[in-house]
Amino acid sequence: MITMTLRLDKLTCMSAFILFLGQLPIAQARTDASASPTATKEVVKMHATGSFDVKLAPQTAAPGIETAKLGRMTIDKKFHGDLAAASLGEMLAIRTEVQGSAGYVAMERVTGSLHGRKGSFVLQHSGTMNRGVSLLALTVVPDSGTDELTGLRGSMTIEIDHGKHSYTMDYVLP
Repeated sequence: MITMTLRLDKLTCMSAFILFLGQLPIAQARTDASASPTATKEVVKMHATGSFDVKLAPQTAAPGIETAKLGRMTIDKKFHGDLAAASLGEMLAIRTEVQGSAGYVAMERVTGSLHGRKGSFVLQHSGTMNRGVSLLALTVVPDSGTDELTGLRGSMTIEIDHGKHSYTMDYVLP
């Protein structure tokens, strides 16, 4: 477990996220059922398990935001098992003054093979700890799959037992 002694106002984070979203182009909504990616393709529900090794490297704050007191780290993982892959990513984290309360977000691009299908995809992390009770969500970013993983949708859970990391991934592919 990584320990940080940092603080950030929740409104500052939310305001920055809303401003960021405002800079993105708005996708045109589809109402035609045939436009659905699963409307004409059969979906295969899958379950992947295995272990992974992770290296986290602390980084300095970006110039101008040091006073936000966020912890920033790079992620370097090697997945073993049904997901034979490597990933690189970045994490932002904060720990409050209340023991056991913290939060983090991260994005990581995973490249390799999932049950033998080669390509890459992006995992989005959102984790909170509320006075020792944790909640963690890892989701495949929609439409981030490439090559044989195009159309990948799913989520991942992580377990840490005596320093050993393992994952379970539930996913669908067209």
